[in-house]
Amino acid sequence: MKPPLLEVRHLRVEFPTRRGTLLALDDISFTIAPGEILGVVGESGAGKSLTGAAIIGLLEPPGRIAGGEIRLEGQRIDDLPHEQMRAIRGRRIGAIFQDPLTSLNPLYTVGRQLVETIRTHLPVSAAEARQRAIRLLQETGIPAAEQRIDHYPHQFSGGMRQRVVIALALAAEPRLIVADEPTTALDVSIQAQIIALLKRLCREHGAAVMLVTHDMGVIAETCDRVAVMYAGRIVEIGPVHDVIHRPNHPYTEGLMGSIPAMDDERERLAQIDGAMPRLNAIPAGCAFNPRCPKAFERCRRERPELMPAGATRAACWLHVPGAGA
Repeated sequence: MKPPLLEVRHLRVEFPTRRGTLLALDDISFTIAPGEILGVVGESGAGKSLTGAAIIGLLEPPGRIAGGEIRLEGQRIDDLPHEQMRAIRGRRIGAIFQDPLTSLNPLYTVGRQLVETIRTHLPVSAAEARQRAIRLLQETGIPAAEQRIDHYPHQFSGGMRQRVVIALALAAEPRLIVADEPTTALDVSIQAQIIALLKRLCREHGAAVMLVTHDMGVIAETCDRVAVMYAGRIVEIGPVHDVIHRPNHPYTEGLMGSIPAMDDERERLAQIDGAMPRLNAIPAGCAFNPRCPKAFERCRRERPELMPAGATRAACWLHVPGAGA
Protein backbone atom coordinates (compact mmCIF):
# COMPACT_ATOMS: atom_id res chain seq x y z
CA MET A 1 0.00 0.00 0.00
CA LYS A 2 1.36 3.42 -0.99
CA PRO A 3 1.14 6.12 1.71
CA PRO A 4 -1.78 8.47 1.04
CA LEU A 5 -1.09 11.55 -1.04
CA LEU A 6 -3.89 13.48 0.69
CA GLU A 7 -5.01 12.92 4.27
CA VAL A 8 -8.00 14.76 5.74
CA ARG A 9 -8.45 14.12 9.46
CA HIS A 10 -11.46 15.22 11.52
CA LEU A 11 -11.99 18.35 9.40
CA ARG A 12 -14.44 20.85 10.85
CA VAL A 13 -15.55 24.04 9.06
CA GLU A 14 -17.62 26.74 10.75
CA PHE A 15 -19.42 29.90 9.65
CA PRO A 16 -19.79 32.45 12.48
CA THR A 17 -23.02 34.46 12.17
CA ARG A 18 -24.85 37.00 14.33
CA ARG A 19 -27.22 34.25 15.45
CA GLY A 20 -24.46 31.82 16.41
CA THR A 21 -21.93 29.56 14.72
CA LEU A 22 -23.08 27.24 11.93
CA LEU A 23 -21.23 23.94 11.61
CA ALA A 24 -20.89 23.27 7.85
CA LEU A 25 -18.44 20.33 7.88
CA ASP A 26 -18.44 18.07 10.91
CA ASP A 27 -15.59 15.59 11.50
CA ILE A 28 -14.72 14.75 7.87
CA SER A 29 -11.93 12.16 7.45
CA PHE A 30 -10.66 10.43 4.29
CA THR A 31 -7.48 9.70 2.33
CA ILE A 32 -6.60 9.60 -1.39
CA ALA A 33 -3.68 7.50 -2.68
CA PRO A 34 -1.41 8.50 -5.59
CA GLY A 35 -3.13 7.67 -8.90
CA GLU A 36 -6.52 7.23 -7.21
CA ILE A 37 -9.75 9.07 -8.05
CA LEU A 38 -12.06 9.59 -5.05
CA GLY A 39 -15.60 10.68 -5.90
CA VAL A 40 -17.51 12.86 -3.42
CA VAL A 41 -21.25 12.74 -3.98
CA GLY A 42 -24.44 14.00 -2.31
CA GLU A 43 -27.31 16.45 -2.69
CA SER A 44 -26.77 20.21 -3.00
CA GLY A 45 -25.82 21.56 0.41
CA ALA A 46 -24.17 18.33 1.61
CA GLY A 47 -20.75 20.01 1.91
CA LYS A 48 -19.00 18.53 -1.15
CA SER A 49 -17.70 21.77 -2.68
CA LEU A 50 -16.92 23.16 0.77
CA THR A 51 -14.64 20.19 1.45
CA GLY A 52 -12.79 20.90 -1.80
CA ALA A 53 -12.53 24.63 -1.00
CA ALA A 54 -11.10 23.86 2.46
CA ILE A 55 -8.43 21.59 0.91
CA ILE A 56 -7.47 24.19 -1.73
CA GLY A 57 -7.44 26.95 0.89
CA LEU A 58 -10.21 28.96 -0.77
CA LEU A 59 -12.92 29.07 1.90
CA GLU A 60 -15.15 32.12 1.48
CA PRO A 61 -15.06 34.37 4.59
CA PRO A 62 -16.40 34.18 7.23
CA GLY A 63 -15.97 30.42 6.76
CA ARG A 64 -12.99 28.98 8.63
CA ILE A 65 -11.36 25.68 9.46
CA ALA A 66 -12.18 25.22 13.15
CA GLY A 67 -10.65 21.81 13.74
CA GLY A 68 -8.83 18.83 12.28
CA GLU A 69 -5.98 18.87 9.77
CA ILE A 70 -5.22 18.45 6.06
CA ARG A 71 -1.94 16.82 5.00
CA LEU A 72 -0.50 16.77 1.47
CA GLU A 73 2.29 14.19 1.06
CA GLY A 74 2.76 14.26 4.83
CA GLN A 75 2.96 18.06 5.09
CA ARG A 76 0.25 19.84 7.02
CA ILE A 77 -1.26 22.58 4.80
CA ASP A 78 -4.42 23.80 6.56
CA ASP A 79 -2.54 26.14 8.93
CA LEU A 80 -0.10 27.68 6.42
CA PRO A 81 0.15 31.47 5.93
CA HIS A 82 -1.68 32.83 2.87
CA GLU A 83 1.46 33.29 0.73
CA GLN A 84 2.75 29.77 1.41
CA MET A 85 -0.65 28.26 0.60
CA ARG A 86 -0.78 30.32 -2.58
CA ALA A 87 2.55 28.80 -3.67
CA ILE A 88 1.20 25.27 -3.04
CA ARG A 89 -2.04 26.01 -4.89
CA GLY A 90 -1.22 25.62 -8.55
CA ARG A 91 2.16 23.99 -7.95
CA ARG A 92 1.13 20.96 -5.87
CA ILE A 93 -2.67 21.28 -5.96
CA GLY A 94 -4.55 21.93 -9.20
CA ALA A 95 -8.20 23.00 -9.28
CA ILE A 96 -10.87 22.48 -11.93
CA PHE A 97 -14.12 24.36 -11.36
CA GLN A 98 -17.64 23.89 -12.71
CA ASP A 99 -17.84 26.97 -14.93
CA PRO A 100 -14.70 27.46 -17.03
CA LEU A 101 -15.65 31.09 -17.77
CA THR A 102 -15.12 32.00 -14.11
CA SER A 103 -11.68 30.31 -14.13
CA LEU A 104 -10.37 32.09 -17.24
CA ASN A 105 -9.60 35.79 -17.62
CA PRO A 106 -11.58 37.00 -20.68
CA LEU A 107 -9.04 39.77 -21.37
CA TYR A 108 -6.04 37.46 -21.87
CA THR A 109 -5.39 34.76 -24.45
CA VAL A 110 -5.40 31.21 -23.08
CA GLY A 111 -1.71 31.02 -23.99
CA ARG A 112 -0.82 34.01 -21.85
CA GLN A 113 -2.73 32.52 -18.91
CA LEU A 114 -1.03 29.14 -19.30
CA VAL A 115 2.46 30.63 -19.72
CA GLU A 116 1.96 32.91 -16.69
CA THR A 117 0.88 29.94 -14.54
CA ILE A 118 3.78 27.77 -15.72
CA ARG A 119 6.38 30.50 -15.13
CA THR A 120 4.95 31.30 -11.70
CA HIS A 121 5.55 27.75 -10.50
CA LEU A 122 8.32 26.29 -12.68
CA PRO A 123 11.87 27.60 -13.42
CA VAL A 124 11.51 27.86 -17.23
CA SER A 125 12.00 30.55 -19.87
CA ALA A 126 9.10 32.20 -21.72
CA ALA A 127 9.82 30.11 -24.83
CA GLU A 128 9.94 26.85 -22.83
CA ALA A 129 6.72 27.81 -21.04
CA ARG A 130 4.98 28.44 -24.37
CA GLN A 131 6.10 25.04 -25.71
CA ARG A 132 4.84 23.39 -22.52
CA ALA A 133 1.52 25.25 -22.85
CA ILE A 134 1.12 23.97 -26.44
CA ARG A 135 1.88 20.40 -25.28
CA LEU A 136 -0.71 20.71 -22.50
CA LEU A 137 -3.37 21.90 -24.94
CA GLN A 138 -2.53 18.98 -27.23
CA GLU A 139 -2.60 16.55 -24.30
CA THR A 140 -6.04 17.77 -23.27
CA GLY A 141 -7.39 17.23 -26.79
CA ILE A 142 -7.48 20.74 -28.27
CA PRO A 143 -6.93 20.53 -32.05
CA ALA A 144 -4.49 22.92 -33.79
CA ALA A 145 -3.03 23.89 -30.41
CA GLU A 146 -0.26 26.00 -32.01
CA GLN A 147 -2.92 28.36 -33.40
CA ARG A 148 -5.53 28.08 -30.64
CA ILE A 149 -3.01 29.08 -27.96
CA ASP A 150 -3.34 32.70 -29.11
CA HIS A 151 -7.15 32.72 -28.95
CA TYR A 152 -9.27 34.24 -26.20
CA PRO A 153 -11.63 32.20 -23.94
CA HIS A 154 -14.77 33.42 -25.77
CA GLN A 155 -13.43 31.87 -28.99
CA PHE A 156 -13.69 28.36 -27.49
CA SER A 157 -16.81 26.23 -26.99
CA GLY A 158 -17.82 25.15 -23.45
CA GLY A 159 -16.16 21.76 -23.77
CA MET A 160 -12.97 23.28 -25.19
CA ARG A 161 -12.88 25.91 -22.42
CA GLN A 162 -13.12 23.13 -19.85
CA ARG A 163 -10.13 21.43 -21.52
CA VAL A 164 -8.20 24.69 -21.23
CA VAL A 165 -9.08 24.81 -17.51
CA ILE A 166 -7.82 21.23 -17.12
CA ALA A 167 -4.61 22.22 -18.94
CA LEU A 168 -4.26 25.15 -16.50
CA ALA A 169 -4.80 22.82 -13.54
CA LEU A 170 -2.04 20.52 -14.85
CA ALA A 171 0.34 23.33 -15.86
CA ALA A 172 2.75 22.89 -12.92
CA GLU A 173 2.38 19.08 -12.67
CA PRO A 174 0.40 19.08 -9.38
CA ARG A 175 0.24 16.02 -7.16
CA LEU A 176 -3.45 16.55 -6.30
CA ILE A 177 -6.32 17.76 -8.49
CA VAL A 178 -9.58 18.95 -6.92
CA ALA A 179 -12.25 18.82 -9.64
CA ASP A 180 -15.52 20.48 -8.57
CA GLU A 181 -18.38 19.46 -10.91
CA PRO A 182 -16.06 19.56 -13.95
CA THR A 183 -18.62 18.09 -16.38
CA THR A 184 -21.92 19.61 -15.17
CA ALA A 185 -22.23 22.33 -17.82
CA LEU A 186 -21.28 20.01 -20.70
CA ASP A 187 -23.36 17.76 -22.94
CA VAL A 188 -23.08 13.99 -22.50
CA SER A 189 -20.62 13.25 -25.32
CA ILE A 190 -18.24 16.00 -24.10
CA GLN A 191 -18.67 14.72 -20.51
CA ALA A 192 -17.44 11.30 -21.62
CA GLN A 193 -14.37 12.85 -23.27
CA ILE A 194 -13.53 14.93 -20.17
CA ILE A 195 -13.94 11.84 -17.93
CA ALA A 196 -11.64 9.78 -20.17
CA LEU A 197 -9.14 12.65 -20.14
CA LEU A 198 -9.15 12.92 -16.32
CA LYS A 199 -8.64 9.16 -15.96
CA ARG A 200 -5.77 9.11 -18.44
CA LEU A 201 -4.02 12.10 -16.90
CA CYS A 202 -4.41 10.61 -13.43
CA ARG A 203 -2.91 7.33 -14.63
CA GLU A 204 -0.03 8.91 -16.57
CA HIS A 205 0.94 11.61 -14.05
CA GLY A 206 0.30 9.53 -10.88
CA ALA A 207 -1.73 12.41 -9.44
CA ALA A 208 -4.58 11.94 -6.97
CA VAL A 209 -7.99 13.35 -7.92
CA MET A 210 -10.87 14.42 -5.69
CA LEU A 211 -13.91 14.55 -7.98
CA VAL A 212 -16.87 16.46 -6.55
CA THR A 213 -20.16 15.79 -8.35
CA HIS A 214 -23.84 14.94 -7.88
CA ASP A 215 -23.84 12.76 -11.02
CA MET A 216 -23.65 9.07 -10.10
CA GLY A 217 -23.05 8.16 -13.76
CA VAL A 218 -19.84 10.20 -13.71
CA ILE A 219 -18.86 8.59 -10.37
CA ALA A 220 -19.47 5.06 -11.69
CA GLU A 221 -17.46 5.71 -14.84
CA THR A 222 -14.54 7.57 -13.28
CA CYS A 223 -13.83 6.79 -9.63
CA ASP A 224 -12.00 4.09 -7.67
CA ARG A 225 -13.74 4.92 -4.39
CA VAL A 226 -16.65 7.13 -3.45
CA ALA A 227 -17.57 9.11 -0.34
CA VAL A 228 -21.28 9.90 0.13
CA MET A 229 -21.95 13.13 2.06
CA TYR A 230 -25.06 14.28 3.89
CA ALA A 231 -25.48 17.43 6.01
CA GLY A 232 -21.75 18.08 6.36
CA ARG A 233 -20.68 14.52 7.18
CA ILE A 234 -19.53 11.42 5.30
CA VAL A 235 -22.26 8.80 5.73
CA GLU A 236 -20.67 6.07 3.59
CA ILE A 237 -17.29 5.50 1.94
CA GLY A 238 -15.90 2.55 0.01
CA PRO A 239 -15.07 1.05 -3.40
CA VAL A 240 -17.28 2.57 -6.07
CA HIS A 241 -18.73 -0.77 -7.27
CA ASP A 242 -19.81 -1.74 -3.74
CA VAL A 243 -21.29 1.66 -2.86
CA ILE A 244 -23.33 1.69 -6.10
CA HIS A 245 -24.47 -1.95 -6.16
CA ARG A 246 -24.52 -2.82 -2.44
CA PRO A 247 -25.09 0.43 -0.52
CA ASN A 248 -25.02 0.10 3.27
CA HIS A 249 -26.52 3.43 4.34
CA PRO A 250 -30.24 4.20 3.78
CA TYR A 251 -29.32 7.58 2.24
CA THR A 252 -26.98 5.91 -0.27
CA GLU A 253 -29.73 3.38 -1.02
CA GLY A 254 -32.09 6.28 -1.73
CA LEU A 255 -29.57 7.98 -4.01
CA MET A 256 -28.99 4.76 -5.97
CA GLY A 257 -32.73 4.03 -6.15
CA SER A 258 -33.34 7.38 -7.81
CA ILE A 259 -31.08 6.57 -10.79
CA PRO A 260 -32.79 5.19 -13.91
CA ALA A 261 -31.29 1.95 -15.30
CA MET A 262 -31.44 0.74 -18.91
CA ASP A 263 -32.72 -2.71 -17.88
CA ASP A 264 -35.19 -1.41 -15.28
CA GLU A 265 -38.91 -1.90 -15.95
CA ARG A 266 -40.15 0.25 -13.05
CA GLU A 267 -42.61 2.95 -14.06
CA ARG A 268 -41.60 5.24 -11.18
CA LEU A 269 -38.18 5.90 -9.68
CA ALA A 270 -37.70 5.74 -5.92
CA GLN A 271 -37.43 9.10 -4.18
CA ILE A 272 -36.13 10.32 -0.84
CA ASP A 273 -38.92 12.22 0.89
CA GLY A 274 -38.14 15.56 2.52
CA ALA A 275 -35.11 17.80 2.04
CA MET A 276 -31.59 18.28 3.37
CA PRO A 277 -31.75 20.08 6.76
CA ARG A 278 -30.54 23.68 6.99
CA LEU A 279 -27.28 24.19 8.91
CA ASN A 280 -29.17 25.84 11.78
CA ALA A 281 -31.69 22.99 12.00
CA ILE A 282 -29.68 19.74 11.87
CA PRO A 283 -31.59 17.21 13.99
CA ALA A 284 -30.17 15.34 16.98
CA GLY A 285 -28.80 11.85 16.41
CA CYS A 286 -28.29 10.83 12.78
CA ALA A 287 -28.97 13.88 10.59
CA PHE A 288 -30.81 11.66 8.08
CA ASN A 289 -33.25 10.19 10.61
CA PRO A 290 -36.31 12.39 9.75
CA ARG A 291 -36.13 11.15 6.10
CA CYS A 292 -35.00 7.58 6.81
CA PRO A 293 -37.51 4.72 6.31
CA LYS A 294 -35.40 2.47 8.59
CA ALA A 295 -34.88 4.88 11.51
CA PHE A 296 -35.42 3.62 15.06
CA GLU A 297 -35.08 5.16 18.53
CA ARG A 298 -31.27 5.15 18.75
CA CYS A 299 -31.03 7.02 15.38
CA ARG A 300 -32.95 9.95 16.90
CA ARG A 301 -30.82 9.99 20.05
CA GLU A 302 -27.19 9.21 19.12
CA ARG A 303 -25.10 10.19 16.13
CA PRO A 304 -23.33 7.19 14.51
CA GLU A 305 -19.68 7.26 13.41
CA LEU A 306 -18.41 5.43 10.31
CA MET A 307 -18.24 1.71 11.05
CA PRO A 308 -17.50 -1.45 9.02
CA ALA A 309 -20.50 -2.41 6.86
CA GLY A 310 -19.76 -5.15 4.34
CA ALA A 311 -17.19 -3.90 1.84
CA THR A 312 -17.74 -0.24 2.80
CA ARG A 313 -17.90 1.87 5.98
CA ALA A 314 -21.22 3.46 6.86
CA ALA A 315 -22.39 5.82 9.62
CA CYS A 316 -25.53 3.84 10.45
CA TRP A 317 -26.72 2.07 13.61
CA LEU A 318 -28.16 -0.74 11.47
CA HIS A 319 -24.64 -2.21 11.33
CA VAL A 320 -24.37 -2.69 15.07
CA PRO A 321 -25.36 -6.20 16.31
CA GLY A 322 -28.94 -6.20 17.59
CA ALA A 323 -29.77 -3.00 15.66
CA GLY A 324 -33.34 -1.85 15.69
CA ALA A 325 -34.00 -3.43 19.05
